[in-house]
Amino acid sequence: MSVLIYLVPVSLVLLGFAVWAFWWAVKRGQFDDLDTPAIDILADDSKDRDLKNTAEARARTERKQP
Repeated sequence: MSVLIYLVPVSLVLLGFAVWAFWWAVKRGQFDDLDTPAIDILADDSKDRDLKNTAEARARTERKQP
């Protein structure tokens, strides 16, 4: 039971830190837009494919020219 004397304040400090970290993240705008990052991943993937296709097309045209 004497260990509770140490564990209760430690848990309260950790809880206070978690609340502060959540408050800090909300104030910084971390939760403002939750949908766009998922869409950006898909958009970046298609851009990379377009760049790869463009690079392959350039390589093909360079091979064809003497």
